[in-house]
Amino acid sequence: MKAHLLIGVAAAMTLGACNNAADDTAPAGQDTAAMVVATPTETATPMANGPQALVDAAASSDMYEMQAAEMASQNGKSQAVKDFAAMMMKDHATSTAALKDAAAKAQPMLTMPAMMTPAHQAMLDELRTAGADFDTVYARQQVTAHEQALALLRGYAGTGTDDPLAKFAATTAPVVDGHLTKARALPAG
Repeated sequence: MKAHLLIGVAAAMTLGACNNAADDTAPAGQDTAAMVVATPTETATPMANGPQALVDAAASSDMYEMQAAEMASQNGKSQAVKDFAAMMMKDHATSTAALKDAAAKAQPMLTMPAMMTPAHQAMLDELRTAGADFDTVYARQQVTAHEQALALLRGYAGTGTDDPLAKFAATTAPVVDGHLTKARALPAG
């Protein structure tokens, strides 16, 4: 659980460093780039406040999901993990295309990050070394990653300041919710 907290804090710190948009509704002195919300499982969830922070977080999530899915298609033991991975590759490629479109329509236009966050990279590194426990680690990570992504999207859909990105978040959240349901049903090894 401590690892989850560290990953979440690292993601929130990365979001803070990447945010290019100011939120003039926050109290003076408060970091508006990211907030960290602790859940009962001690997992920290980054909540993007600005448009660029959402783009950075969502793009990183998609990059992680597609690379983790590629690993799962090669290293997964169960057919359920391999089938889930195939769905992740397809759906997150679709999500990335929709995010790029929304970022291009944003005012001002926003940029897509070239790299994922250190937190997502750490998750991939954990998968690379999972060995015989690959399915268990993958299943656990998928639940965590989709819980975080769903909170991020729902948060921005409800309070986001950029219409194209708010529409992206509102449209993508139900898909991520479906992924979360399926991730929770994955065999744990």
